[in-house]
Amino acid sequence: MTNLLAEKLQGVFKTLRGYGKLTESNVADAVREVRLALLAADVNYQVAKDFCEEVKTKCLGQEVLRSIRPGEQFVKIIHDELLACFSSTETELTPNRPLRILLCGLNGAGKTTTAGKLAEWFRNRKQHVVLVAGDLARPAAIEQLQILGKQVGITVLTYPGEKSPENVARLAREEVTRLRAEVAIFDAAGRLDVDDSLLAELEMVGKTWEPQETLLVADAATGQTAVKVAQAFQSRVPLTGLVLSKFDADTRGGAALSFQRITKMPIRFLGTGEGIDALELFQPERLVGRLLGMGDVVGLVEKAQTEFDAASVEKLSEKMAKNSFDLQDFLDQIKMVRKLGPLQNVLGMIPGMPKMPDSVDGEKSLRRVEAMVRSMTLEERSRPGILNARRRQRIARGSGTSVTELNELLHRFEEMKKMMQRLTRGGSPDKMLRNLMSKR
Repeated sequence: MTNLLAEKLQGVFKTLRGYGKLTESNVADAVREVRLALLAADVNYQVAKDFCEEVKTKCLGQEVLRSIRPGEQFVKIIHDELLACFSSTETELTPNRPLRILLCGLNGAGKTTTAGKLAEWFRNRKQHVVLVAGDLARPAAIEQLQILGKQVGITVLTYPGEKSPENVARLAREEVTRLRAEVAIFDAAGRLDVDDSLLAELEMVGKTWEPQETLLVADAATGQTAVKVAQAFQSRVPLTGLVLSKFDADTRGGAALSFQRITKMPIRFLGTGEGIDALELFQPERLVGRLLGMGDVVGLVEKAQTEFDAASVEKLSEKMAKNSFDLQDFLDQIKMVRKLGPLQNVLGMIPGMPKMPDSVDGEKSLRRVEAMVRSMTLEERSRPGILNARRRQRIARGSGTSVTELNELLHRFEEMKKMMQRLTRGGSPDKMLRNLMSKR
């Protein structure tokens, strides 16, 4: 996520770290590069200008200019300023229950999908959730919400034949009270563009539904266009927060910063993938860490704890200790890693991990590896030593790959097993990493 902005900022930092000291001249150069990076990432021009002026003012302070490590000081100032931008408003939802949420936004922004993701998010926190199908403008919206509700095991309230969204809100509110739901999410109608009829309808629904939270779902990948949409809704509806959908697809990353500075509204959630569980509570520290190349280990661990069961991890540890780790175990680990989300996103959460080149399709590479292992028999997976030339040709044909690719996979697998052996025998991970890097 936010690949372009992170990459450009890290390039600026790398240059600065090479300076023995900061001067007004190289500070001005660095700030100009930061401004260009922000503009390239589709940050609003005025937002980028104001941000850089604040950074420059702080960088020209004597404490920074005389610092022993001026480059690191510059990074810290950027970090603190970004954090201040994103932390200017409260990001947590109201703790009050029962909680009524009204979701609004344009068609195509992922509003209905976000309703399903939000329902799953609350359900995972052991709360009784109900979805309300209030989008009567888009024919497939009600059916889509019903499918999502079934997928996560949540009741979806629908009112066939009802033509008035306001009446749907009134009937749903009565039924939500009867069901004693802790959280009720109303999926309001969207439009292809902002218009008076949409906003007038939303106002009427809001007055009837009386939500404690009115969240605008906006497509993060549309950059400044999404900010203009937020301003239009904000002028007529009492919005309490934003959900940036499709944030994993936002290779520029400027929408989040522009939203925060222009609308002064908190970002509540980030949509980080297509899965029903691909919704993250917005946490400024984590986003800033990713932007500045500091990773998000906490987020990665939380995802791993959710997806991996302790028994599987314990079993893997035992196999590693006994040197009985085979290709079937390798295939199982690939499945576990893929549960964490797109490989590019996972790598971006690890501090110091280099960005995967655009020419490398991590998901495609994983699929080819899976195909090769799946084309083997169970015996071949457990005893790769029996893979003679004829067997290798058969596996390559069956997986749509080449014998060369298969040989490379087997070689990497044996190297990985040796590394595991050294680690389980008490070898130093730092030494192991240095050895591996020196072989590249």
